[in-house]
Amino acid sequence: MNNGQSGGSRRKLVYIPIIHTLADMGTLGTAVRGMKLSALGRQGLTHNAAVVEKMWAQIESVVANLPVTPGSMRVYQDGLPVCRHEQEIVSELAGAGNRNHGLLLKLLARGATLMGTESPELLVEEYHLAAAAFASGATLRTQVRQKQLRETLLEKRDRFIAARINGTLGAGESGILFMGMLHQVVRYLDSDIDVICPLGPPRVRLGRRS
Repeated sequence: MNNGQSGGSRRKLVYIPIIHTLADMGTLGTAVRGMKLSALGRQGLTHNAAVVEKMWAQIESVVANLPVTPGSMRVYQDGLPVCRHEQEIVSELAGAGNRNHGLLLKLLARGATLMGTESPELLVEEYHLAAAAFASGATLRTQVRQKQLRETLLEKRDRFIAARINGTLGAGESGILFMGMLHQVVRYLDSDIDVICPLGPPRVRLGRRS
């Protein structure tokens, strides 16, 4: 993964795979919970919640022990749009009990820099697709089409996120990326970015990189 740059000018990115909680889903949270309850039953839903809790405890432990050099650590977040209100969004969600965004605030308090990460337009498109997926009366053909659209949109988001990191993570700097498990941002990163995966590598999605 070396492109000839010296070790001092290479960039580092700590990749933290996350799992979204129902609280992260906003207005879709109730529909998602209903779907999980139908598929898993109450006992399965309780077990699922315990698994999520355990994972977030592990994430919090790992992040708490990451070295943060003030001014040279950038934080990138799944679902955080590039806008002029990133700090307000994170603070509001953390105040509502979102563990992911609570971690972001702790990193900022240690001197990290918060970065807008995603295309606002693509996030709005994803919301509409998700809302349509939970609409009743969808035919099998419609469901297949929606799945194709979600996969295409996911790739667009991954490419945008990678381009954002490529363009803002400076030489010799480090970053932390909190990203949902279905994403494949790493495959689109520049070759001089060394990716560190303390919680294991992200899943591999089939398909060409270019």
